[in-house]
Amino acid sequence: MTDDASTSSVSGGSKPGPAADDDPGPVNALDAKPGEVIRATTGMFPAAAVSSGHHHRDPDPTGKRLAILTLTALGVVYGDIGTSPLYSVKEIFGHLYGLQPTRENVFGVLSLIVWALTLVISVKYVSFVLRADNRGEGGQFALLALIFPRGTPHSFTKGGVFVALALFGTALLYGDGIITPAMSVLGAMEGLEFAIPSLAAYIVPITVVILGTLFAVQRFGTDLVGKAFGPITLVWFITIAVLGAAEIVRQPGILAAVNPWYAVQFVQANGSLSFFVLGSVVLVITGGEALYADMGHFGARPIRLAWVILVFPSLLLNYFGQGALLLENPAAAENPFFLLAPSWFLVPLLIIATLAAIVASQAMISGAFSTTRQGIALGFIPRLEIRHTSKVEEGQIYIPEVNWFIAVGCLIVVLAFRNTSNLGAAYGIAVTGTMLITSVLFYLVARIRFRWEPWQALLLSGLFLTVDLFFFGANVVKLMHGGWVPMALGLVLFLLMLTWKRGRALLTQRLNEGTMPIDLFLDGVEKSKVHRVSGTAVFMTSSADGVPPVLLHHLKHNKVLHERVLLMSVKTADVPETTPAERVRVMPLGQGFWRVIATYGFMQTPNIPQVLEVVDQMGIRAKPMETSYFLGRERLIPVGNRANDRVKLPKWRKVIFALMARNARGATAFFGIPPNRVVELGTQIEF
Repeated sequence: MTDDASTSSVSGGSKPGPAADDDPGPVNALDAKPGEVIRATTGMFPAAAVSSGHHHRDPDPTGKRLAILTLTALGVVYGDIGTSPLYSVKEIFGHLYGLQPTRENVFGVLSLIVWALTLVISVKYVSFVLRADNRGEGGQFALLALIFPRGTPHSFTKGGVFVALALFGTALLYGDGIITPAMSVLGAMEGLEFAIPSLAAYIVPITVVILGTLFAVQRFGTDLVGKAFGPITLVWFITIAVLGAAEIVRQPGILAAVNPWYAVQFVQANGSLSFFVLGSVVLVITGGEALYADMGHFGARPIRLAWVILVFPSLLLNYFGQGALLLENPAAAENPFFLLAPSWFLVPLLIIATLAAIVASQAMISGAFSTTRQGIALGFIPRLEIRHTSKVEEGQIYIPEVNWFIAVGCLIVVLAFRNTSNLGAAYGIAVTGTMLITSVLFYLVARIRFRWEPWQALLLSGLFLTVDLFFFGANVVKLMHGGWVPMALGLVLFLLMLTWKRGRALLTQRLNEGTMPIDLFLDGVEKSKVHRVSGTAVFMTSSADGVPPVLLHHLKHNKVLHERVLLMSVKTADVPETTPAERVRVMPLGQGFWRVIATYGFMQTPNIPQVLEVVDQMGIRAKPMETSYFLGRERLIPVGNRANDRVKLPKWRKVIFALMARNARGATAFFGIPPNRVVELGTQIEF
């Protein structure tokens, strides 16, 4: 069953109704005139529909609430960037570049690290990008909704290049989601060489077991594990800060590396080698995109506070500590992170590092679930199974297909690359590509939403782009050494998302060509005296006007209609969430017909039975055991393009779209419709 043909109309331009405070009060739909739009009031909604989960948070928390959010953000937001010290300095001075840990090189590299963290994370993300929130939500899809709030990103006629960029950036995040768990856990397990040398030969098998277990427990939800994320990461940051500070005390002169002149001298002395070294320096900022993507979970203030008070200082102390160790003992370049620790602390450090790596991995997995749900709602990804693993938190979801896709990819990466030195070549290109795209889109947000002058937006975005281009360019040269893996994966996923979106637009056009105007249909119903049977029929339709094809097929073959007929459309607004008062609109059409439009945000999962509970309270009888649902099941037959097609696709992409549509999750399960109340009518469509 295709997404457009039967059930859901996804429109970024759907405009929610008035706020709850503007509700006119309860209205009985039976008293309304044909064409009059009636909105549900908040009191009509069941408790489950009113509860909106993690998005309804205090936009400006203080006191205890701020402390709790800040602690929680440590685990979810900073797990990835927080585990970078495990491998970053090791890779910079590894065999890939042949860079020796001389005093000049150590000072130069540390200066590059300090200013990479400062410019990219502190200035770009913490200070500016976090301002680009869509009702508190961040990420590539939220950026699209900010730039094109009236639905233009879905037309591909205006801003198509920027839409494609955002889609490609999202696709790259999946590649990052595959590599991050592998890199983090491998980096932690490599500490076995120093903590428990007898187990060094089992680093890869142990990593596989840890990752396999992590993915296997995803179906139980992250609620219980998530409560431990913050404290674990807090212990991690305190630990790495103390280890670094202890070494700095022995070599306090290392703090002079904060001077950017050392970075300039490093570039002058090493020439083109310094450019290639940036490909590993970028490892210190991987996870920076998570600050923006996860903003909807906690808000900008806790994320900023955690960075300024703990994360940034701890990272700097540890990196300076590793640099001080290299000055004292150049041989420590083998693994400067674990060699910072005294021998008696190696095993406890290994345990803490492993837990931190698991937290970092979990954050990426949860982020992939959240991104996928946004993509499904906005019509870029086929319907997949979304399981809610918490009765309290809306954001606690599990998507089996995504989980096992990332799991298989992650395990293949571990077995193929086997250590962080090899994997380091593949890591970074996905991150820098996404950061580059964010900088481009931020320029549009600054001009359109912030209303900055062109020179202001260009000056700041130009600075961000320059830094991002250097990092991206340094990683592009690693394509042949493993960097092709996330890039190839990103290109494939980008093609699939683009094909799905354009295929849905083409299919919608085909369906609309055979749609009968509702007035003409109702006149026919009145004149033909169609037999009416008791009960309520719900016909799912992607169009907010006209007669759905499934209704025409039903009437043609069964020659009866129910007493009450609801034409149900589900739309997605360009905001993360709609309030209950914004969600349901009903319009009487006459002859016992009503059009019902349910509008959800792109971070919400539609639930049709809850919508019908509201409709029932509005006076239209829609009791569960008296209601039947009629859905269309289309068999798609790819053919050549027609001259009047607004969207044209090569036949091979139509074949891919048809295959994706056939394997997409059915509307019955996706919308929570009781399967024993569903009637499906099949038809063939050439498109």
